[in-house]
Amino acid sequence: MAFVHAGLDRLATVAAAAQTTALELGRAGAYVARTFCVPAGLRGLAIEWAWFAAHMVVYPAGLLREQLVEPSGYRTDSLPPARRSLMVTDLEAAGTPILLVHGIMDNRSVFTLFRRSLRRRGFGAVHAVNYSLFTGDIRTAAHQLRGHVEQLRELTGADKVHIVGHSLGGMIARYYVQRMGGSAAVDTLVTLGSPHRGTLTAHLMPTPLGRQLRPGSELLEELARPSPGCSTRFLVVWSRLDQMVVPQRNGRLIHPDLDIEELELRDVGHLSMPIDTRTLHWVADALTRSDHRYYRESRGQERPSPLTDTLGESAFPAS
Repeated sequence: MAFVHAGLDRLATVAAAAQTTALELGRAGAYVARTFCVPAGLRGLAIEWAWFAAHMVVYPAGLLREQLVEPSGYRTDSLPPARRSLMVTDLEAAGTPILLVHGIMDNRSVFTLFRRSLRRRGFGAVHAVNYSLFTGDIRTAAHQLRGHVEQLRELTGADKVHIVGHSLGGMIARYYVQRMGGSAAVDTLVTLGSPHRGTLTAHLMPTPLGRQLRPGSELLEELARPSPGCSTRFLVVWSRLDQMVVPQRNGRLIHPDLDIEELELRDVGHLSMPIDTRTLHWVADALTRSDHRYYRESRGQERPSPLTDTLGESAFPAS
């Protein structure tokens, strides 16, 4: 009799698991249909593939290391109008260097258009770095990033820099800022499609790095710990069309101690985030705003809600 009861219990457990799996698959299918199979989603996928093809063309050139160029002087008559205007209206914004950090298996060429756009907006020092394609540990890469930041600060004479990280680059920069005291040197960290709460696609990577990027990993738990002394502002861009961060809501950064502003997109793929015009304009405008400095000094008082460009709802809950 006990054997029969045990068998029935196992069957009930299996049935419940099958029902849960079916519900999750149904929700995932509805999400795919409502996000990827609508005109905006199809257009986003087409742009993603077009940019992928173009990126493959410029990828070899991005393997070369970019040389830091020492500023030649402080005259404005030789500068293009946009940069001259920004220097006149906000010298601090124009003079703060921007460091661009690419994603996994990529190089600085992914920022070709992004960097050009920032320079056209008047930012004078925009530098992209490469890290090893065989990077296997976020902490080790974060130590290397610290060296790049210090080198850029020394060359430009700037107290702080901005960092823009795409995908894994955003996670490397976040670890540096949160866990290595990097907030003292980083004014603003922009992350584009970074898996802040992990991604299920990391299970396809049987490597130490893949394990670090899985939801609930030890490294992600470390990043979730309190960071009361972190003064860096975070600008987080995530998309419901992101095919690399799964579930897509894991691209959001939620942390009670961090100063976070968010741009939510619906029709932009993972690779094409650095070329999306809304992303470019939002990031450039945010980097020229100085109001975050006031609110950073007024922590504990009422603050405005994060800047969010919400382009639709998801079948999944947002948090």
